[in-house]
Amino acid sequence: MKNGKVPNPNNINPISGFNNIIYVKPTIKNPNIIVGDFTYFGDDDFESSVTHHYDFIGDKLIIGKFCQIASGVKFIMNGANHQINAVSAYPFYIFEGWDQETPSLSKMPIKGDTIIGNDVWIGQNATILPGVHIGDGAIIGLNSVVTKNIEPYTIAAGNPAKVIRKRFDDELIKLMLKLKWWDKSIKEINDLIPILTDNNLEKVKKEISTLIENK
Repeated sequence: MKNGKVPNPNNINPISGFNNIIYVKPTIKNPNIIVGDFTYFGDDDFESSVTHHYDFIGDKLIIGKFCQIASGVKFIMNGANHQINAVSAYPFYIFEGWDQETPSLSKMPIKGDTIIGNDVWIGQNATILPGVHIGDGAIIGLNSVVTKNIEPYTIAAGNPAKVIRKRFDDELIKLMLKLKWWDKSIKEINDLIPILTDNNLEKVKKEISTLIENK
C-alpha cells in the first residue's frame, strides 16, 4: 500500500490537506441516502446537494462504490414534483390557510428511487432528476440535466442530457460489467490498477477475459 497506508472508506477526508474532498458514505445521516465505499464528493457537505427529499415520500438515493461526484452536483428528489395531472399544479396543501389535504402519493408524479451505479463520474454542476438510473461506468458532463436513464459505460451531456457515445465497444462493456471490479477486496483492486488505468483497450480486453476465465 502507498506510504504504508490502507485505503479506508470510513475516512471522511481521504486526501491530507484537502477538506473539500470527502468520502461520502461516512458523512451520511439520512437513512434514505445509501452510498457505497470510496465514492467521493468535491465539496464538504453532500447531503445539502440532495434537495426536496421528504420522509413522507420515502424515495431513496442509492449511489454505488467508487463514484466521482464533482462540486455543484444536485440530486433533485421526488418531493420537487407537482401534481401536473390536475388543472392547477399549485401545491395549496403546503401553505397555511388553504383547504387542501396532502394528496395521496398515488396522485403525485412519483418516479421512484434515484439510482447511480458504480464508478460513475458526474461532472460539475450537473443535475440529476427524480427516479433516474445511471448505469455503472457512465460519465455525465458538467452542467448536464439528466432527465432519463443512462446506460452503463455511456457518456451523456447537455440539457436535457443526451447520449454522446459509448465509452467502449460492446465486448469490453460486457467484460467490465462481468468483472465488477468495485466489489473486489482492496488488495484485489490494488492488483487490478495496472489494468484499470491502461488505455490500451485491446490489451485490457484480453487481460480481463483471462481474469474472468480463471476465476
